[in-house]
Amino acid sequence: MITTVKFIYTIINYKTKKHMKLIRTILALIVFAGFSFSMTAQNVTINKSQVTLETVLDEISQQTGYEFLHSRPTVNPDEIVSLNVSDVSLETALQKLFSNTSIGYEVKNSKVYLVAKDAPITQKKDEKVVVKGTIVDGTGLPVIGAGVIVKGTTRGVSAGLDGDFEIEVARSETLLFSSIGYDDVEILVGNQTNLSVVMNESSLMLAETVVIGYGAVKKRDVSTAISRIKSEDIANHSISDFRQAMVGKMAGVSVMQTSGDPEGSVMVRVRGIGSATAGNDPLYVIDGVPVESGLSNINANDIESMEVLKDASSAAIYGSRGSNGVILVTTKKGNSETLRVSYDGYYALDMVSKKLPMMDAYEYAQFVKDGHDNAYYDANPGGSDPNGSRSDSWANWPVEIIPYIEGQEGLTNTDWQDAIFRNANTHSHNLSFSGKTNSVNYFISGNVLSKQGIIINSDYTKYALRFNLDGKRGNFKYGVNFAPSYSKSNRVNASGAYGSGGVVQSALAYNPMWPIYNEDGTFNFLGNGYWRIGNDYQHNEILNPVALATLKKDIVERVAMTGRAFASYEFFEGFSFQTSLGGSYYGASNDQYTSQDLETLGKANYGMKSNPVGYASSAFHYNWIWENQFTFNRTFNDKHMVNAILVHSMQKDTQKSMNVKATDYPNDYIQTIGGGIVNSGNSQTDQYSLASFLARVQYSYKSKYMFSAAIRADGSSRFGKNNRWGYFPSVSAAWRISGEDFMSNTKGWLTDLKLRASYGMTGNFQIGNYTHLSTMDTDNYILGSGNGKETSGYKPTGVENPDLTWEKTGMANVGIDANFLNGYITLTAEYYNSMTTDMLLNVPIPHLTGYSTTLMNIGKVNNRGVELQIGSSHSYENGLGYSFNANFAKNINEVKALGANDTPIISTGSVNHAYYITQVGSPIGSYYLMTVDGVFKNQAELDAYPHFDNTKPGDFRFVDVDGDGVIDLDKDRSIVGNYMPDFTYGFGGSIDYKGFDLEVAFQGVYGNEILNLNRRYLDNMEGNVNGTIAARNRWVSEENPGDGLTNRANRKQKGNNGRTSTWHLEDGSYLRLQNLALGYTLPSKITESFHVQKLRVYVSAQNLFTWTNYSGYNPEVSNRTSALTPGEDYGTYPLARTFMVGLNLTF
Repeated sequence: MITTVKFIYTIINYKTKKHMKLIRTILALIVFAGFSFSMTAQNVTINKSQVTLETVLDEISQQTGYEFLHSRPTVNPDEIVSLNVSDVSLETALQKLFSNTSIGYEVKNSKVYLVAKDAPITQKKDEKVVVKGTIVDGTGLPVIGAGVIVKGTTRGVSAGLDGDFEIEVARSETLLFSSIGYDDVEILVGNQTNLSVVMNESSLMLAETVVIGYGAVKKRDVSTAISRIKSEDIANHSISDFRQAMVGKMAGVSVMQTSGDPEGSVMVRVRGIGSATAGNDPLYVIDGVPVESGLSNINANDIESMEVLKDASSAAIYGSRGSNGVILVTTKKGNSETLRVSYDGYYALDMVSKKLPMMDAYEYAQFVKDGHDNAYYDANPGGSDPNGSRSDSWANWPVEIIPYIEGQEGLTNTDWQDAIFRNANTHSHNLSFSGKTNSVNYFISGNVLSKQGIIINSDYTKYALRFNLDGKRGNFKYGVNFAPSYSKSNRVNASGAYGSGGVVQSALAYNPMWPIYNEDGTFNFLGNGYWRIGNDYQHNEILNPVALATLKKDIVERVAMTGRAFASYEFFEGFSFQTSLGGSYYGASNDQYTSQDLETLGKANYGMKSNPVGYASSAFHYNWIWENQFTFNRTFNDKHMVNAILVHSMQKDTQKSMNVKATDYPNDYIQTIGGGIVNSGNSQTDQYSLASFLARVQYSYKSKYMFSAAIRADGSSRFGKNNRWGYFPSVSAAWRISGEDFMSNTKGWLTDLKLRASYGMTGNFQIGNYTHLSTMDTDNYILGSGNGKETSGYKPTGVENPDLTWEKTGMANVGIDANFLNGYITLTAEYYNSMTTDMLLNVPIPHLTGYSTTLMNIGKVNNRGVELQIGSSHSYENGLGYSFNANFAKNINEVKALGANDTPIISTGSVNHAYYITQVGSPIGSYYLMTVDGVFKNQAELDAYPHFDNTKPGDFRFVDVDGDGVIDLDKDRSIVGNYMPDFTYGFGGSIDYKGFDLEVAFQGVYGNEILNLNRRYLDNMEGNVNGTIAARNRWVSEENPGDGLTNRANRKQKGNNGRTSTWHLEDGSYLRLQNLALGYTLPSKITESFHVQKLRVYVSAQNLFTWTNYSGYNPEVSNRTSALTPGEDYGTYPLARTFMVGLNLTF
């Protein structure tokens, strides 16, 4: 403790007073707390008989906080010993423990060095020299506090903050280097006076643990399907949402960045889609607290690890919420015996990763002319009326296009994508303080993120704090974590149709002949119906996209907090009780205002100021959870490990929201709700409660045979009174085959081989809070005599269903974990098969009830698949190290039942004839469209194949699916694809050499289709809006049929060319270079001169290249979140390509 105080005092005095006032205050509180407990926590109480020495040392270490350093053969940790002491000092306990042994000890700096008792401290006759050096681990980081002992003596020193040491020793002596978690290193001094020592992590002494929910287990003892990424996989990425760090890193975990919004738009799916209506998002648990809102406010720099519970056996511990997988987020704790101050910061430049190839003004002008002319000739075969004198207004073309057709130079030619996109800046700064004393460990951090969007007037700013504290006093342990955050977003309506003011779609469709501004600097609105006044050319009205992004205010402010406090007491060895109270709070407010200078969409409003509209809303979401847990964890005879837990949990969740809308503002001076007249509003409150009991038992015999069984009972207010409680059992087992005697001849190349199997039952309760009840809503009635009077009242909106219950998923999983050549190759393979029953579907009911549908548990869906993860890593003595990883996942989704008659569910997307179907034997939400087989190139082809009555050469040739010789809009639809990929994959690796490090990561998807509704409007070949250069390939005549796939230009399309079909469906397969980074860590010899433990600078690029045939911005796009209508692209915020430079500092 004294050493800690001295070190903190040194740091404080080293820093300038200007920057250290706040730090001193924080550290004073921490040191005071640690000092108070450490002074009273040194006594030892232990009663163990016939156990290993290592068991006793571990128990003493837990009670005192002292670390034991030793090496074989001086100390045999497997030696059987006994010790029975009560409330004695550490010195007394050690004397009694080693009284009849050959082991001696030396206590220094919270460490106990075990040495040979009879080793005399003799003066060698040969020359004494001073040996200096540094001790680092395999990654080049200092091993702070490592023990340096002259072998066979009690003489030694400890490594400093930079891993440096200095010791006087005879040339004939050997130095022994040791530290917890590392293999010992022995070096004969000889003629050496300067040593560079590299210590490798010990695979035996420091077993990696994996969080499994309500506990942790050694990674080698895991018997279920769990994927994990650690802090180093998350750090140094320009991300707004921590979930973006999971992209491409875990088999079976699909992370889609569906939008490039600066807030981060992420959709996560674990092992496919398991529900049609009840939601498919996984459960997120942050430090033991389930969190549903405010995930983007979590600081990614605070995360120590993320575990994804993929199979039902591991997720069943969360019962009714585990069907879609569970993501456990564990934040950092202090692990350094000295104060560690870390700074991580970066500056990034973001630019749009892809622009769509649109026609310029000259191409568009010719295209407009062709579209109107063809429409005229279709309606008037052989007609010869000149433009401007044709009887139908739409048969004429605007005279403004004539200069463009003539090729006059210097005309307005606006690139509307360039007008709305920009190069954007991002900077992030993260500062953390961490450390531990004998009784307290702490982690404090603060983060600032400021991110501009690549669309003008969009940005995101976030401030986050975190305080984690854990402590112990004897058998009593306690802890608290608290993480408040604040964020502010300036949003633009990027992802929407131009008819609803979508900025991106408006920019793509807007006429490139129109300028952004008028000569007086005001916005130009010629696109809002100018070509529909007088002669109506029937060009769609669209608002100026730059004006849309500028004259609409849309600000969202959020406050989020998560926290948890716990206290536990160990009654006797291995048996403890813990109670914890946690919760989360998420509050958001949204202020919108539309300026009077932004015209209202429509030709009737051209040239007129609009009626300003103000909107304000607020929402609050908070939940608390109280849990009480008994834990029994003992190892008997160093062979039998038993872990059992019994938990009672209570949770309540509340959501409140309200909104108001105002209009009739006199001007734009006062843009709050009070500046206008409120004409509508609403408020809502939702609550649910969850009560749970769970039990789990885990057993391991020599880490060779592992078994686990659990059951959870959940009672939820969300379900009918007849099915309010559900029971979710699970079981798993594993066999370490490599530990068997008959495998002994494989130890030269097979380091570890484990086979595991599991089965579990989980639930899904992601439905409304009151769906099982008979609900009501407001309505208006006409009452009274004569014409009556409108009176407000209520109407029923839902049918009571007391039998409504959660969807249930049973999943079987088998897996194999293998390690070859001591880590040169690692392999994990999984096969799973899950069946979701009682799937919730809206079922038609007789109209005499007053309702059309009601929600019932009638469906079944199956997900089955394989996952493969392979890795390799090694560090060489010359300083070269590498790592490589790759993953592959394939999931097959199939609907098995849809009620008594298996009636298919047909849904529509953003366009009425964009059909989806969910039917037995197919995946959920399959595209259900007509199939296009090119265009009719000439009259002969048209005459030889069924077609619509008004189809002409150059129109689409639709496939006669049912073969009846008639093309029918309904009968000739078929399943033509699905948004779910055939498989996903990712691979990457890193190389480091003498301070340099290079990292690369790829992510890919194969076999998914995207319904690109952008083509439905941009490439409809009507000429009423701008389009892509696909128009260059259009059918022009029988002599010039184009590419044979693109229909002719026609302002009044014939042959149902505008029908949503496979022409709008595209392959969404892609391979993306997700991250490329190069860094350099300065040698400690340089950094130690200015008291820096580590200094690393790096440059990186994200989303650098994407190889795909998809014509839209982003092949990960999905505008719709419903499982019944996925995979639609209809105007979206493009992804950014990011270049960044960063700095990592550790003091």
